[in-house]
Amino acid sequence: MLTGEICILAGGLSTRMGRNKARLRLRGKTLLRHIHETARSTSWPVRIIRRDLVPRCGPLGGIYTALKTSKAGRVLFLACDMPFVSVDLLEWLITSPAPKVFATSDGKAGFPFLLARDALPIVEKQLAIPQYSVQALAEACHAALLQTPSSFLFNINTPGEWQRAQNISQNLPVQ
Repeated sequence: MLTGEICILAGGLSTRMGRNKARLRLRGKTLLRHIHETARSTSWPVRIIRRDLVPRCGPLGGIYTALKTSKAGRVLFLACDMPFVSVDLLEWLITSPAPKVFATSDGKAGFPFLLARDALPIVEKQLAIPQYSVQALAEACHAALLQTPSSFLFNINTPGEWQRAQNISQNLPVQ
């Protein structure tokens, strides 16, 4: 069994954006490629979840799919629409002694987060309720929260956030 793996969720409908967020280009790379390259800089293998086993239930469908199909003891979850996540943050989560830990900048749990595979029954219960939010999942798991700078957790859901991401990226050093 693998110690851990990283799963990037890229199967959403992107309804608020109006087009596939994973394919949006920022500084010449798709958003998915940005996060994939960051994830590959860690010691864990990386998978992309493009199709959920349980469709139309937000990120919880991808979380369920990843946990159900993983051979790893722990899974680090990333969203494809978060191009500014740092390798240092991912490494901190990977080495966390907590079995369930979510990043936060405002007291609310969100991506990225780490779950032990034994959280699968909790995810299944959330699907059955139905309660699809990541915040509700963190509460149900009694997860630890990692205070994280909000700049690392910026995600892109709307055209306005997409414009803001483009503005932010113009001020970053060229990689």
